Amino acid sequence: MHYKEVKAILSPQNGMNLYRGCTHGCIYCDSRSKCYRMNHDFEDIEIKARAEDILEHTLKRKRTKSMISTGSMTDPYVPIEEELQITRRCLNQIERFDFGLVIQTKSNLIMRDIDILEKINKKTKCVVAMTLTTYDEELCKVIEPGVCTTKERFEVLMAMKEKGIPTIVWISPILPFINDTEENIRGLLDYCVKAGVYGIMYFGAGLTLRDGNREYFYEQLDKKFPGMKEKYIETYGDAYEVNSPNNQELTRIVTDTCKEHGIVYDREELFRYMREYKNKTTGTQLSIFDFMS
Repeated sequence: MHYKEVKAILSPQNGMNLYRGCTHGCIYCDSRSKCYRMNHDFEDIEIKARAEDILEHTLKRKRTKSMISTGSMTDPYVPIEEELQITRRCLNQIERFDFGLVIQTKSNLIMRDIDILEKINKKTKCVVAMTLTTYDEELCKVIEPGVCTTKERFEVLMAMKEKGIPTIVWISPILPFINDTEENIRGLLDYCVKAGVYGIMYFGAGLTLRDGNREYFYEQLDKKFPGMKEKYIETYGDAYEVNSPNNQELTRIVTDTCKEHGIVYDREELFRYMREYKNKTTGTQLSIFDFMS
């Protein structure tokens, strides 16, 4: 790991990425793409120096409360967070200044901070977004080797349900010829139903491949799924969008299940929900884009 001096923690849209790079080892990771211009090894985690102090100064100056989002590019619970506790200290600042939070992860280390998440949710709104890709525990260890398994993530969702913290599950990516099966999708949906998730973010069965993550993905296919790289090349060539031949049927299963159990699945509606700030002490509800300060 290494530290980098920065002047800002939040993006203009109030996004926050405290780390850059990851050691989860997910074979499909889009964040490895060259378009993101990461100028260091992906596993050499870049840490924003003095993140807590910069965030505190920023939130003090903001005239309007809003939702803060984190985890879209780099998981806020990479393994070194257990020792450094940078995410936890920044969550404390968000709670202290009465801002809302959307936090996306695939790590059960988030359970360490459930006390702060509950405090945020009691005052404003805290949304925990958990990524699920495969119901098969052994397959999960192959395609996401450096992070907790799907069953452990399900246990996180159940804990959030018990605390009244709303959850959204990102079922993504569904890898063609690997986990694009009805059995897998139904298993993940069963977890979502049992956990009472607010919504499911589903972009179809498939993934995107760009320069950088394509090479890593194919390298991992050679190691873990011999012959699969050649099948991808034969089927998709150099396509950016790699859609499963089962996409239509799997999408129908997701849609029908969500309708049956009252789970929000419209992506625009889910993004709107995550942008909306709500102050539960005053009843105020604002969009993150209504006021930029």
